[in-house]
Amino acid sequence: MKKKRVKLGVIGLGSRGFGILKGVLMLLCEQGSIEILGVCDLYEDRAKNAFECVKEKTGKAPICTTDYREVLAIKELDAVLVMTAWESHIEISTAAMKAGKQVGVEVGSAYSIDDCFRLVRTHEETGKHCMMLENCCYGRRELMVLNMVKLGVFGEIVHCSGGYLHDLRSEIANGDINRHYRQRNYLLRNCENYPTHELGPIAQVLNINRGNRMLYLTSVASCARGLHEYIVENRGADHPLAKVDVAQGDIVTTIIKCAGGQTIVLTLDTTLPRAYSRGFTVRGTKGMYCEDGNYIHMEGESEWTPVAGKVNSADKYAEEYEHPMWREYKKNPVSGHDGIDWLVYNAFIESVAEKTTPPIDTYDTASWMCISTLTEESIACGGKPVSIPDFTNGKWILRTEQEETSDSMYCLSKIVKK
Repeated sequence: MKKKRVKLGVIGLGSRGFGILKGVLMLLCEQGSIEILGVCDLYEDRAKNAFECVKEKTGKAPICTTDYREVLAIKELDAVLVMTAWESHIEISTAAMKAGKQVGVEVGSAYSIDDCFRLVRTHEETGKHCMMLENCCYGRRELMVLNMVKLGVFGEIVHCSGGYLHDLRSEIANGDINRHYRQRNYLLRNCENYPTHELGPIAQVLNINRGNRMLYLTSVASCARGLHEYIVENRGADHPLAKVDVAQGDIVTTIIKCAGGQTIVLTLDTTLPRAYSRGFTVRGTKGMYCEDGNYIHMEGESEWTPVAGKVNSADKYAEEYEHPMWREYKKNPVSGHDGIDWLVYNAFIESVAEKTTPPIDTYDTASWMCISTLTEESIACGGKPVSIPDFTNGKWILRTEQEETSDSMYCLSKIVKK
């Protein structure tokens, strides 16, 4: 049976939003999976650019507006993508759910626990879901490791770590020029502001919200020096930004304790010189995976053992443990963050078309988004432990892999072989 074509609204068309529009979404339009009925951005020029892109590529003219409520008012709309500044994610997402639309929201932090509960309550009242479009959950190595975890290769998992380790000084320092929201957040907040790139994959490894949950966290931040120095050197000592105190610490370290006894360490490291990494690491009683170096170390090995040439130990396991999703994807690969954008957006569109629960559901979205506001509190209070709410209200105890009924290729809570 032919799948339903999803009628979509796109809200937020900055660098990330417009990149997704002209890449992944145009490909989905070509394939007949979606039809874009409305585009919106607070800045008129961005909305017009999106309008022209859709019209040129599809031959159809979407509604073009600077008011997201006009998009939500489109009766035929099935779903919306929210790719705006972090501050408006929950406001627009809840409004969309109340308007009867399914929501895919780009990665971002929350500003209050009340907002996270508002997201969950809106889902429970409307039956509509808000899926966080955390593309790193669909990374090739993340999914290979998840497959190995599910098969028990690493034994019992006791600890995971990772982070957002990315030199963003230029983007942040020039945010006033490029109209980028990160700048104002770094000037005014001190928290783990971007936790989900590794928390998302770690949540799958540790069955968070599905037989396990995060209990509490403690967070500390270093001093803030890197961004200020960069601004002085690149925009001048007399520039107004050079005279502003930066609130965001250069490195934020967060420790999370889980109900199953496991620990998680997250690191935010974005305002000092460094190479990019997500630092994904999984430690079990029989072995470990480490992204930095792309190594797997198993019990009985005496040291890191690279294979001949440039192929190292993690690649040895790919032939046997490659996730079924990636085996399928590699038959027709699509660009965009090495394919992970394509996979996460297809996962969302499929859930809308088939009216199923998305693989990252509203409870996951709220649980991951809340970390930012909780770390802000912990840092402000000298690293004190802060409780993490149970947004499932106890449902996590029974929501195990055995209870999972989805047979979607994009399912993350269990391995689905097509």
